[in-house]
Amino acid sequence: MQDLLFFKEALESALPNHLQTAQPKGLYAPMDYILTLGGKRLRPALTLLTCDFFGGDYKKALPAALAVELFHNFSLIHDDIMDEAPLRRGKETVHYKWNLNTGILSGDAMLILAYQYFEEYEAPLFRDLAKLFSKTAIEVCEGQQYDVDFETQEGVELDAYLRMIEYKTAVLLGAAMKMGAMVAGADEDSQNGIYEFGRNLGIAFQLQDDYLDAFGNPETFGKQVGGDIIANKKTYLYIMALEKGNEQRCAELRKLFENTTDTPSDQKVARVKELFLATGASSAIQGAIEEYTQKAFLSLSHVHLGHDKKEKLRNLGASLMNRSV
Repeated sequence: MQDLLFFKEALESALPNHLQTAQPKGLYAPMDYILTLGGKRLRPALTLLTCDFFGGDYKKALPAALAVELFHNFSLIHDDIMDEAPLRRGKETVHYKWNLNTGILSGDAMLILAYQYFEEYEAPLFRDLAKLFSKTAIEVCEGQQYDVDFETQEGVELDAYLRMIEYKTAVLLGAAMKMGAMVAGADEDSQNGIYEFGRNLGIAFQLQDDYLDAFGNPETFGKQVGGDIIANKKTYLYIMALEKGNEQRCAELRKLFENTTDTPSDQKVARVKELFLATGASSAIQGAIEEYTQKAFLSLSHVHLGHDKKEKLRNLGASLMNRSV
């Protein structure tokens, strides 16, 4: 029973062997490029770890893990295009380094290649993996559309925001873990339980990201603190501040989030953070992070694993929620 770092390293070792640049170079070089930018590799590593925990050979889960990683990076290429983002992990985004058409086409090809990895499994498992993958992929697209809609939507309900982050972020984490269980031949209750563990942990993970974006340490967070505030994103913090704040504070917060404001960005970030604290939004999101983390832990009651393995999963969840990056 190995730890997560072992499986991350196993995935990194497998990537060069499976993703060698082919022809035409203009199609495949951008795929290699975004994959070499790094990243946490959390989802595919969890696919391998879950397979191992259920008694399977983690190497048999490598095709599924690679499918998850290719799909994730496909979504990043297209997200960057939609956001007109110039940088990804401190480097030029694919469509900036090449061009818009290359970004679209290489991203599309990554999605197709992700599906091809499932062809390495026997027919029944191939069918079940592809079915789960298709369901997850369409939910991720739905989550992205919700996120786009929120940019111009005047009011966003908390339930709608939670559904957005569930689809855009959490379902892929749940699916990645379930795929590992499926490859290992785990029973259906365990497959569903580990999916719920990953899904709830994914929601908590994204809420933690929202919190760190506002209150994280600039030296360890890895990106600009206050970026969501500058971009006027309606995050959990913003929604809760409007829900819990008095009329005066809500009016000020709405004005600060209007694109017409002349407030310098550093002053805007500082004042919005003060409002998040004063309204209790910062405390509310910390409570929500704990709530979804505990939901994840409760899901393990349906998973047929030994106490030591469940404890390792709980420790993993706790470490993700205590991160500063």
